[in-house]
Order: sequence, then C-alpha cells, then structure tokens
Amino acid sequence: MYAASDRQVSEAAGQGNNAAVGYHFGTKADLVRAVARRHAERIEALRERAIVAAGDSRDVRDWVDCLVRPVTEHLAALGSPTWYARFCAQVMTDPVLHEIMLEESMASPALRQAVEGLNRNLPELPPEVRAERGQMVRLLILHTCAERERTLAEGAPTPRATWAEAADGLADAVLGLWLAPVSPPR
Repeated sequence: MYAASDRQVSEAAGQGNNAAVGYHFGTKADLVRAVARRHAERIEALRERAIVAAGDSRDVRDWVDCLVRPVTEHLAALGSPTWYARFCAQVMTDPVLHEIMLEESMASPALRQAVEGLNRNLPELPPEVRAERGQMVRLLILHTCAERERTLAEGAPTPRATWAEAADGLADAVLGLWLAPVSPPR
C-alpha cells in the first residue's frame, strides 16, 4: 500500500489531480479507513440479516454462517473482477493499517453479535486455544476470499463454481477449526 504513490492512486481512480488522495481523504491511512467503511455498510446489513435468521440457534454452524456468508455474498455482489478481499489481505499485513482494519471491523455491532452467538455455542475451549483459533478463522476467511478473488480475476478455474458454493466449503473449514479436538499439553 505504501509503495503506491498518491499520484498512482489518483490515476487509478481516474483523477487528474495528483493531490486527490490528500484532498479527499487526508492520508493513505484515512483512504484505507474510507474503503473499509464503504464495504462495511453492505457487509453489516448482510450480517444483520444472517443474525436474524440464526435467531436463538444453538447450532455452531449457524453462527459460523453469520461470519462467512456476509463476506462472500458481498464479494459476489461486487461482480468480477473484484479487488476488496485482496485489498484487505494486503492491508492486514501492514502493522499500521492492520490496526485500522481491526478497529473498523470491531466497530461492527453485527460482527460483535455474531461472535457472541458463536462463543455462546462453542464447546469449552481453553482461552489460549479460543484466541488462537479466532486468529486462524480470521486468516482463513480473509485469505480464502482473496485467493478466490485473484483466481476469478485471472479467469482461472476455481474449486467451487460460485461464491455461495465457496461459502459452503469455507464454512465447513471454519466449523472444523472451531470443533477440532484440543491436544493435551506435552
């Protein structure tokens, strides 16, 4: 992200003014925040709908779906090629921008609600295992979507034909992570 100059960003956006990033957003960090917020609104609405559908479910899969499907539905609605998942994956590798993305995602009431529903229904896990698996789940969702998005943009075949089918496989994997047995200490 920081390797791209404001001039390059302005050109890619079709702006003749090389100072458009600074004028409209302030800093690149502010631009990242604006992009995240733009997509977050739609994902939030999709997640709210999924939470209503989950209701008082005690099925972990229903709560996993609340995490996975709003993201894949949003990406599907963007059409192809999309760039948002790859943008997020790149931003999440930058120490400063990573914090911005975490702040923006944790500002989501629906995401917090989905995580609470998931946590209420998970089997008992040691706190360090729960934290570790939470990290794994975030990375799995993020990078699986980014990889599918890249593959689609290249016109290459994907393991699953649609984003909805990809969400099925992703939700299966996330469910497996959460429900996997915990190894005893060595």
